[in-house]
Amino acid sequence: MKFRAVIMLAIAATLSACGVNSVPTAEEAAKARWADVQAAYQRRADTIPNIVATVKGSAASEGKILTDVVNARANATKVQINAGDLTDPAKVASFQQAQGALGASLGRLLATVEAYPTLQSQANFQALIREIEGSNNRINIAIRDYNTSVQAYNTKIRTFPDAIGAKIVYGAKPMVPFQAAPGADANPTIDFGNSN
Repeated sequence: MKFRAVIMLAIAATLSACGVNSVPTAEEAAKARWADVQAAYQRRADTIPNIVATVKGSAASEGKILTDVVNARANATKVQINAGDLTDPAKVASFQQAQGALGASLGRLLATVEAYPTLQSQANFQALIREIEGSNNRINIAIRDYNTSVQAYNTKIRTFPDAIGAKIVYGAKPMVPFQAAPGADANPTIDFGNSN
């Protein structure tokens, strides 16, 4: 009887040191952070129609930029990724590309606003600009938190002793961190001469 108890304790100790509990905990934390990234992007997408409506009222001549923003928002909301897709680099890259296009369109919109001092002075527009800035800050924080969780998970499934449970019990695969879009490190070019 004592021998069985000792064996059971040894098995329990061995399993607890092999990532049986820590691997799924780390995986779920990373998935939760991904949900935060999606929520931050959704918040920004929900704010855009209000911004577009406000800008249309004051800068109707810049219709192409507004159309680009609306189209980019539509494309960004079409690309969906769920927690099960976080190990697929192509799906994560597709999501990032769509969100990057939306961010670039918003950048052009904000640059256009800089050219219209009367538009800048409108209280409603100023409030909406603060909303966009707040949304972008939330997105950046959510991405940082997601990448931190992915790093912790990926490290856990690759280090001893958790790697044993990760491979044998769960068949764990590394998750894909969120990366900046190509060219994100370059300064944007703003040209007010031609709005084609």
